[in-house]
Amino acid sequence: MASVHESMFFNPMMANGVVHANIFGIKDWVTPHKISILVLLHEMATSKEQGTPEVETRRLHMNKLNLPLLQGPDMTLLQLLKTIGECCPKLASAVSTRVKLMAEGELKDMENFFYSLQNVFSGTEPAVHKTSVIGLFLRHMILAYNKLSFSQVYKLYTALQQYYQSYEKISSKTAEREDTDMELTSLDLDGKMEKKELEFPTRDEEIVDRGPLSQKQAEYFLAQQASLLKNNENKALSPAALQKELNNLLKFNPDFSEAHYLSYLNSLRVQDYFSAMHSLLHYFDRLILTGSDSKSSGEDGFGRSLRYAALNLAALNCRFGHHEQAQFALQEAIRIAQESSDHVCLQHCLSWLYILEQMKGSDNAVLVEHSVKKAGQLGLPYLASLGIQSLVQQRTFSGRSANKLMDAMKDSDMLHWKHGLSELIDVSIAQKTAIWKMYGQSTMALQQTQLLLYMHSLESVNMDIHQNNTEAMAVVLCHLAELHAEQGYYSAASEILKHLKDRFPPHSQHAKLWMLFDQNIQFNRAMSDGKYHIADSLVPGIAALNGPEGFYRKALVLKAQNQITESYRLLQKLLDHCQKKKSIEMLIKILILEAELFWRSSCHAVAVPLLLKALALSREYHLEYLTSEAILHLAFSQLLLGIPEQALNVLHMAIEPILANGTVLDRGRAMLLLAKCQVASAASCPAQEKAEAFESAIENLNEAKIYFEKADCGERIREVLYLQARLFNTLGKTKERNKCAMMFRQLHQELPTYGVPLLS
Repeated sequence: MASVHESMFFNPMMANGVVHANIFGIKDWVTPHKISILVLLHEMATSKEQGTPEVETRRLHMNKLNLPLLQGPDMTLLQLLKTIGECCPKLASAVSTRVKLMAEGELKDMENFFYSLQNVFSGTEPAVHKTSVIGLFLRHMILAYNKLSFSQVYKLYTALQQYYQSYEKISSKTAEREDTDMELTSLDLDGKMEKKELEFPTRDEEIVDRGPLSQKQAEYFLAQQASLLKNNENKALSPAALQKELNNLLKFNPDFSEAHYLSYLNSLRVQDYFSAMHSLLHYFDRLILTGSDSKSSGEDGFGRSLRYAALNLAALNCRFGHHEQAQFALQEAIRIAQESSDHVCLQHCLSWLYILEQMKGSDNAVLVEHSVKKAGQLGLPYLASLGIQSLVQQRTFSGRSANKLMDAMKDSDMLHWKHGLSELIDVSIAQKTAIWKMYGQSTMALQQTQLLLYMHSLESVNMDIHQNNTEAMAVVLCHLAELHAEQGYYSAASEILKHLKDRFPPHSQHAKLWMLFDQNIQFNRAMSDGKYHIADSLVPGIAALNGPEGFYRKALVLKAQNQITESYRLLQKLLDHCQKKKSIEMLIKILILEAELFWRSSCHAVAVPLLLKALALSREYHLEYLTSEAILHLAFSQLLLGIPEQALNVLHMAIEPILANGTVLDRGRAMLLLAKCQVASAASCPAQEKAEAFESAIENLNEAKIYFEKADCGERIREVLYLQARLFNTLGKTKERNKCAMMFRQLHQELPTYGVPLLS
C-alpha cells in the first residue's frame, strides 16, 4: 500500500526516484495512522466530558503512551490497538469501532469527524488546551486536513479503507488460527497433521514501504534509538532493521546529518569499518554544509566541525587498530584546534593521544597527568575523572599498592557525585572490582559487584530504562559469574552468563567480554573434571578472543596430557611475548606452570629458582593471591626435595590468604598439601605424636575432599581417598579404611589415569 502523504506531497518533486526537496519544510501531514490517533484522543476527551468513572485511571495509563504515539513512526492498526489495549481494553474497542465506521461508511463520515475535532477546544473548560502537546497535535492535523484538495482528501479516505482492510485481514487469520488450535487440542489427529502447518504469521504479511517521516517523528525516532544504543542496546532495533529505517529516512532527506551519525553508531555495533567511515564523513559533510553545528554561522562553526571531524576520525581508527591513520587524523585535529584556541578540543585530543600511545605499547603517564590538571582548570570534570581512572589503571600494572590506588579513586568519586556523572560512577565501581580481583581480594571484588548491581542510576532515560547495558555493567556481571564458578556454584554462574547473553547479544559491542569469561569457566570446569578433550576444544575460542590467554590454556592442556616438551616450547614463546608487553600477571603464571613441568620431569631442584622469581615479582607488584600461589608451590617443591618441616613452615605463610580469597580448588589443594606435609614431618616422631599428626591430617583431608567435591574434581578426590585409606590403615581403623578403599575403587574405575597425580 502506497503512503497517502507520499502521493500528496512528494511525487511532483521527484525525478528518477530522487527527492529534490527538504521534507522537513512540511511540519506534519494526515495519514491513516494519524486519524486513528485522532480518534483515540477524541474518545479520551469525550469520556472526560461525560464524566466516566474510568477517566482518571485511563488518562493515567495513557499519559505514558501519548508522546510515543504522537511522535513515533506510523504503525498498523493491529499494533496500535494492541498498544492501547494493554492499558485500557475498552478504549481500544471504542477506537476500533470508530475507525471501522469511518472506513466502511462514506467520505462525509471522515469529514464530519474532522469537523467534530474542533469541539474539544470549545467551552469554558475545554477538554484539551490549545497550547498543550495534544492540543498542538490536534491543531496541526486539522490545519493539514483543511489544506488538502478534494482529490487528496479522496486519496486519504481510500488509504484509510485499505488501512482498516489490512487490519481485518490479519484479525480474521488470527481468529482462524485460534479456532484451529482449539480443534487440535480437542481432537487426536494421530500424527496426520502438524499444528505448525496451520499457523499464520503474527505480523502483517504485506511489507509496507513507509513514506517520509515528519520532522518530529524523525527527531523522536533518532533520539530514542540513540538513547537505547547507549543505555540498553538489547531493546534497540537490530542492526539490520535500524539501518533499513535510516536508509528510508535518508532517502527522502539525504542532508539529515543526525541520521548519518546514528548510522555511524549502528555500523560500530557490527564492526563494519567501511560503513562507519562512510557515515561519519557524510555526517560532518552535512554538518558543515548546513552550519547546524554552531549558533553563529561562518568560520567558527565551520572550523569546529572540521576539528571534531578529524578527532572522531582518529577515534574510529583507534577503535579498529589503524594506528598510523589515527596518528595523522589526531595531528590534524590538534593543529586546527590550536589555530582556533579550542582548549576543550585540545583536551579531548590529549586524551586520545594517550590512548593511542597506550595501544602502541608505550604508556606515557605524563600526558594523562597534564590532561587531568588542565581539565580541572578548564572545569571539565568528565575528562578529569577519565584521566584519573586512566592513571589508576596505568599504576595498577606498574605495581602500586591497593591503598594508594583507592585513594586516587576516591578523588574521582568525589567528582562523580558532585557533578552527577552516573555513568562514570559505574565505571569507577567496575574498575575497583577488576583491581581487587587482580590483587586477589575476591571478597572485596564481590562487594563492589553487589554495590553496582544494587545501585540505581542517577540519570533516567526514555521508557523508564536505566543505564544497564554499559561496559561497566558487563565487566561487573562477568566478574560475578567468575566468582561464583570459582566457589563451585556452576549453576549460578550459568544463570548469570545466560542473563549476560540476553542483555548483551552476540552482535553488541561488549559481547566479547562474556564470551571470554564463558569459555574460561567452561575450560576450568573441564580441566577440574579431567575432561581434557573438552578443554582442548575450547582453546581455539579463547585464543580468538585473547591470544596470550589461549596459548596459556593450551599449555595447561598439554601438561595435563603429559606432553611436557610441547607444553614447555609453547610456554617459552609466550614468555617472550609477555616480557615484551610487560604483562606481569601472565608472566608469573607462566613461571609457576614451568615449575610444574619440571616436577613432571623429576627436576625438583630446577623448579625452585623459577618459583622464587615468581614470588619476587608477585610481591613487587602487590599481587597477593599469586604470592600465595607461589608460596604454595614452593612448599610442595620442598616436600619433594625431602624437607617437609621447612615446607610446613612455608605453607603457613600462604594458607590463610588461600582459604580467605582462593577458589574451592585452590583451597582443596592447600589442605591436601598441608596433610601431606603433616604426614611427612611426623615420620620420625614418637608413636603418640605420629598418631595425633595422622588424625589432624585426616581432618584436613576431609576438608579438602569437601572443596574438591564442590569443584567437581574427581582426580583430587581419588587422591584424597587413597591417602585417607593409607592413614586409616596405619591407625588400625579397618572400617574407615575399607570405606575409603571402596570409594577409591569406584572412582578409579570411572576416571582415566594420566600418570602419577601431583599437586599443581
